[in-house]
Amino acid sequence: MVCIIMFKKLFHLVLITLICLSVRAHAAVILQYHHVSETLPAVTSVSANTFTKHLSYLKEHNFNVIALNELISAIQQGKTLPEKTVAITFDDGYNNNYEQAAPILEKFGYPYTIFVNPTLIDEGKGYVMGWDKLKELAGKGALIANHTAQHDYLHIKLKDESDAQWQARIKQDILHSQQRIKEEIGHDYKYLAYPYGEFNNKLQALVEELGFIGIGQHSGAVNKNANFTRLPRFPASGFYSKLDTLITKLNSRAFSIKTLDYQDSVTSQNPPTLSIEFEMGDFHKSQFACYVSSVGQAKLTWVNDTTVKINSPKALNKGRSRFNCTAPSIEHPGSYYWFSQPWVIQ
Repeated sequence: MVCIIMFKKLFHLVLITLICLSVRAHAAVILQYHHVSETLPAVTSVSANTFTKHLSYLKEHNFNVIALNELISAIQQGKTLPEKTVAITFDDGYNNNYEQAAPILEKFGYPYTIFVNPTLIDEGKGYVMGWDKLKELAGKGALIANHTAQHDYLHIKLKDESDAQWQARIKQDILHSQQRIKEEIGHDYKYLAYPYGEFNNKLQALVEELGFIGIGQHSGAVNKNANFTRLPRFPASGFYSKLDTLITKLNSRAFSIKTLDYQDSVTSQNPPTLSIEFEMGDFHKSQFACYVSSVGQAKLTWVNDTTVKINSPKALNKGRSRFNCTAPSIEHPGSYYWFSQPWVIQ
């Protein structure tokens, strides 16, 4: 009888451990920065003082800050990641990343990724780092990755350009940029940060065909169910640099999404519609809410116990917009599940 009781206790202990591991196994957050500067446009900038506060919070609250390649590999392979895992990224490779950001990151011992535009570097544009500075940072552990040749809107066709011509041009852009990074830095991580965070179905299909991971600028955490042609990142500059709101995002979780159904991220359908089928678990349907940029609360229609249809109550403004959807975690009070759907309304 004693053996049976001990076995049951051991079984329950193992079961609880496995459940805990499954909850924490596949989630992480990627942060996105541009400028670390007090003199450049505030909308894409964060001061050195504020940036230091961000990193101090990560350090003081025992966040697991890892390199982007480690995060992506772990998520893809379903490996266990500690709670509060974060990767830090920068877009465009501005000089202030070298002058301001890098020394602060080095002080904290945190790895980071810089997405660069090789043609702008080769043309000697004065506002971006040259290959010499990028090599120096790479030598200290920074990861250098692809942000396309010169930061064009990838999904936009040229006048009278066919689908085949567009595809060939964008393929050349991505592969040329990747080759230049490999030649100059030695890195060959097939990660593509979409300029302006914009992508459509055809661009995602091309990125997948080329074997790249596509990375956006829409909010959300990532897990093993993520679409690797549209990984989200939390912007942490400008309006989004406020630490009190950033803390909520740093502690967010990724919904387990089975299917995501919409016409296209770049669309003339206005208002657009979105349908999500979840692997339900750690949140209540009644607490799931979505908000529309510059509009307010979205209209939700639960088709069944696992699928919700999301609509905007009115047309969206032309250009970039989002549906941001959240729900509080049941098992982790104070932590929210977070998903963002980006739109470009034509």
